[in-house]
Amino acid sequence: MAMRYLRFMSTVISLTLLLAVMAISMERPAHAQNRIKDIASFEGVRSNKLIGYGLVVGLNGTGDDLSRSIFTRESLIGMLQRMGVNTRSPDLKTENVAAVMVTAELPAFARQGTNTDITVSALGDADSLQGGTLLVTPLLGADGEVYAVAQGPLSVGGFEAEGAATSVTRGTPTSARIANGATIEKEIGFELNSLREVKLSLHNPDFTTARRAAQSINALLNNRTAEAIDNATINIRVPADYPGSTVDLLTDIEQLPVRVDQPARVVIDEHSGVIVMGEQVRISEVAIAQGNLTIRITETPQVSQPNPFGEGETVVVPRTQIEVDEDEERKLAVMPEGVSLRDLVNGLNALGVGPRDMIKILEAIKAAGALQADLEVM
Repeated sequence: MAMRYLRFMSTVISLTLLLAVMAISMERPAHAQNRIKDIASFEGVRSNKLIGYGLVVGLNGTGDDLSRSIFTRESLIGMLQRMGVNTRSPDLKTENVAAVMVTAELPAFARQGTNTDITVSALGDADSLQGGTLLVTPLLGADGEVYAVAQGPLSVGGFEAEGAATSVTRGTPTSARIANGATIEKEIGFELNSLREVKLSLHNPDFTTARRAAQSINALLNNRTAEAIDNATINIRVPADYPGSTVDLLTDIEQLPVRVDQPARVVIDEHSGVIVMGEQVRISEVAIAQGNLTIRITETPQVSQPNPFGEGETVVVPRTQIEVDEDEERKLAVMPEGVSLRDLVNGLNALGVGPRDMIKILEAIKAAGALQADLEVM
């Protein structure tokens, strides 16, 4: 009885595990899906670039050399004169000031009085901005208008230490950030709720993805309000009977799942040897061989000496060994038609191909017309 009971319980546990695995498999989608929020952005909802020129003070002798950085000298003189200090003297020397460029982003719908982060970068020959404080710096937009004002102590991620014989530098001490260092002074007017049409822009343009996104939006609204007008833009008409504002509509839309389609593409960076291949990359039937003729010459000179108390002299006798490696173990591999990305990579790795040689092989396959993908060399 005990054995029958154990067998029965084992069968029940096995069936339970099998049903659990089947349930998980049924819930898991066949293809990965992404939210519209992650693959697209709404037209008009964007940040704007800001830039400014300023001075950093309080440096411990690591600032600009005023005799070589003329712009720093003139900026310092102009600032002091505006404060009632006459500094028109050729003896003006200080190493505690540095000219910097300040960059920031004006967030979408940023309101007057809110703050944003800024990045400060040395413009002259300053060694480090550690311990410095940025003076009041207006930040301009592309139209030349002042949209924010920056000021505050710098936060530097790198450092530099120098001794009599050596120096150590970690990170970039001539670049710093100020969290919430800029205050918004001017807003960019944009009334989102007043729009009756909204355009959705895909980050990676693709006709199939654009159509799928439009179909998903129409299914949500139960109406043909979304239309893909090209491979990157989807036009959405705000329904008059939608129970909510335009912001509510966009919130519902950006949560919709869409299966993203991507073109077959191989991207190669020859400088670093990085190769990135898309999932849809295929090759036609092709034979691949890889190998180089290597000649290795080794010099091992030997010393020849006469016998003790014998006549003669000590001489150096050259000994040369030449080895020729023709890579005979490298075989010709045949890649059948329709090979997937995984099979292609496994086949090249089986040949012992490194990243540099793999780049040349991919370029040769493309030249032979067997690579059914776009080849982009950076």
